[in-house]
Amino acid sequence: MFPIIPANSVTAASAGNDEGIFGFGVVTYPAGYVSMSNLVSNAGVVATDTTGVGTGRRHLAATQYGGDKGIFGFGSTGSATAVTNLVSNTGVVATDTTGVGTAQYALAACSYGEDKGIFGYGETDSAYVSISNLVSNTGVVATDTTGVGTARGHVAACEYGGDKGIFGYGYAPSSARSLTNLVSNTGVVATDTTGVGTARYTPGACSYGGDKGIFAYGYASASYVSMSNLVSNAGVVSSDVTGVGTGRAYSAACEYGGDKGIFGYGYDGSNVGSMTNLVSNAGVIATDTTGVGSARRNLAACSFN
Repeated sequence: MFPIIPANSVTAASAGNDEGIFGFGVVTYPAGYVSMSNLVSNAGVVATDTTGVGTGRRHLAATQYGGDKGIFGFGSTGSATAVTNLVSNTGVVATDTTGVGTAQYALAACSYGEDKGIFGYGETDSAYVSISNLVSNTGVVATDTTGVGTARGHVAACEYGGDKGIFGYGYAPSSARSLTNLVSNTGVVATDTTGVGTARYTPGACSYGGDKGIFAYGYASASYVSMSNLVSNAGVVSSDVTGVGTGRAYSAACEYGGDKGIFGYGYDGSNVGSMTNLVSNAGVIATDTTGVGSARRNLAACSFN
């Protein structure tokens, strides 16, 4: 569905989650699907691999829900799936829950309303879509909501403003995009907002600072980039910030420590990596930290606890 290039949270400033989790992905593209996970401490330290639970898959998404728990959902096992896996407030990944909604991959997810989540956009095995699926504060995924905005895949999403969300960037037929779609605190997705920053796809995104967000990395104009774009607490995306760390695509990101973030893993055009980059509570991305855990790409991440 998209061109093959060379071989997608905090509630309120005072109530952010302390820990995070990277999960699933692929170690050898396009096969080698895994379900392993790696926990992130409240100091941003990534743990070694935890034996996988659930169906190994790639191009999935993850978000927090319930204030202190998380959910991985959708993805591809070679064909699109809608299966989900809940994450407890101690970071334990549950076995598969039968999928609800259209099977899809290359989507994104974020939290909204302080204790709920939303999956949105992506690809089925035959088309780009803009449908969304809400996640209740008990982790129940709802059926499809009719799409709003440009149908596209390989997007990213994060929370902003303490209780709202934003989907951004991605790939629609024939080109990378920089447009965004805001999500209200009731889970309503808005129409397209004209893009700011370099059009790209497969970036990562997470919240930071209690009420802001950041998009970073991705693939643009035949190159892997490390640039970032900050999101204000009003959902306004800033222009490009010069990249820090290894330019790459197919990474994932989540919040940790209540008000900070972390980007991890991905593919730089030559190598699949496990390096990470911490994000301060002012939105500053640090240089690469040596990777921990199995190098992989096309994974997802969310916060918990």
